[in-house]
Amino acid sequence: MLEHLFRKVHACYSGSTNGALLEDFATWLISAGYARHTACRHVRALKEALDWMGSARVDWDIGVSGRFLSQAFASASLQGTQCAVERFLTARRLLVREPARDPFSTLLERYRRHLSEVRGLTSATIEQHVATAKSLLAHALPADASLHALTAAAVERFVMTEARRIKRQTLQHVVARLRAFLRFCFDQGEVRLRLDVIDAPRAYRGELPPRALAWPLVQRLLRSIDRSSQLGWRDYAILHLMAHYGLRPSEIVALTLGSIDWESRTLRVNQCKTRSDLILPLAERTIRILGYYLRRERPSGAHSVLFLRASTPVGPLTHYAIGDLYQKRARQSGLPLQGTSSYCLRHSFAMRLLDRGVGVKMIGDLLGHRTLESTCVYLRLQTGALRGVALPLPTATTGIEEDAR
Repeated sequence: MLEHLFRKVHACYSGSTNGALLEDFATWLISAGYARHTACRHVRALKEALDWMGSARVDWDIGVSGRFLSQAFASASLQGTQCAVERFLTARRLLVREPARDPFSTLLERYRRHLSEVRGLTSATIEQHVATAKSLLAHALPADASLHALTAAAVERFVMTEARRIKRQTLQHVVARLRAFLRFCFDQGEVRLRLDVIDAPRAYRGELPPRALAWPLVQRLLRSIDRSSQLGWRDYAILHLMAHYGLRPSEIVALTLGSIDWESRTLRVNQCKTRSDLILPLAERTIRILGYYLRRERPSGAHSVLFLRASTPVGPLTHYAIGDLYQKRARQSGLPLQGTSSYCLRHSFAMRLLDRGVGVKMIGDLLGHRTLESTCVYLRLQTGALRGVALPLPTATTGIEEDAR
């Protein structure tokens, strides 16, 4: 592989002290989906880092510590190469991770198992719970203090700090996660007092304005996407599925090549909230869009996911990337979409079905909701709908007009 990447100077790489390592690293980079020029840059940086360390030969067979990598790639310009090397060593099971210095790592690991085995939460929800618990411990406890030093006043200060940073609706979720963690700590005997009695901000389901975009505006957004590149076609296909089928970002990134049944013209969607599969019929236009994207614009490789990252290494998108690409396309369109998000397309899908006379129960099933209450949040009445049911006001007559009669 070194001969393929460095056709003229490959001998100085393969003939070096760590030539075997560089060859293995280069092979892994290409197989992992890195572009050729990026792979060359990482191999070159690894060789320079090893030469700078002055090591005659690093015994990679027994593993490499994270501290060694931090020293070898101390320069900020080599951070990308350090991440690539860490992924390479992890894939080869050669990265030696030092014991965690976090005094609460054992507690958080027990809490993670509790959330998974007892409460049965999904991995994404578990990570949110653990992240909130970590933030609380880092903010509310002094350095090297035990959990017994945690007080209700410290928890309250943490909640007030979060309230200045996030909205009330989001703060409700944070408080719920804090209650769960502190209740677990009390049940396990980690704290002496009940600290899970926390006031949550009041929020109402119907207090926010409707998030659904007008359907002509959604169409203008889709038409504004420049499809002269692979990235444009990928984003267009993603936003088309969200607008026309109401898919969540997490459902978009979970789609695979096997999710599409070309013979029956259907799409199998794994609905993460209900943990069930939904079979959706694909329109002719959607078939053409997905077919063109797969034939000409999707990067080739061994990955089975439908939508891939544009940057190297090639791999699946995250649901955060869906929100980012929506904001990018909304900004480039020049349309009045400030303050909107990718979820607005899902709300527009629900309102469009309601306007066409589809029942609320059917809309909820398509959206993957467990209760009708969740669906009704998507179907807030628009001002135009209220005007349609308004009665005309009676004409008032003055006393002068009555006397004239």
